[in-house]
Amino acid sequence: MYLNIGNDMAVRDKSIIGIFDMDNTSTSRRTREFLDKAESEGQVVPCDDLPKSFILTAEYGFDRVYLTTLSSATLEKRLK
Repeated sequence: MYLNIGNDMAVRDKSIIGIFDMDNTSTSRRTREFLDKAESEGQVVPCDDLPKSFILTAEYGFDRVYLTTLSSATLEKRLK
């Protein structure tokens, strides 16, 4: 099954490691360092507008961070 994350994108639900709210998690220094490192390694898939959350996935040996304008609560509801 796939989860629609907006911007005409979808990710496999089995590949999702976590869904994180940008407002709550970006205050942490470790999260900012993680996102900076992922961006420098080309693992971040950006969105068109200001992101509200990000989704961490791992599939086929590749980690990806998808930025999305949808809230983490909305994404959680779509998973159920």
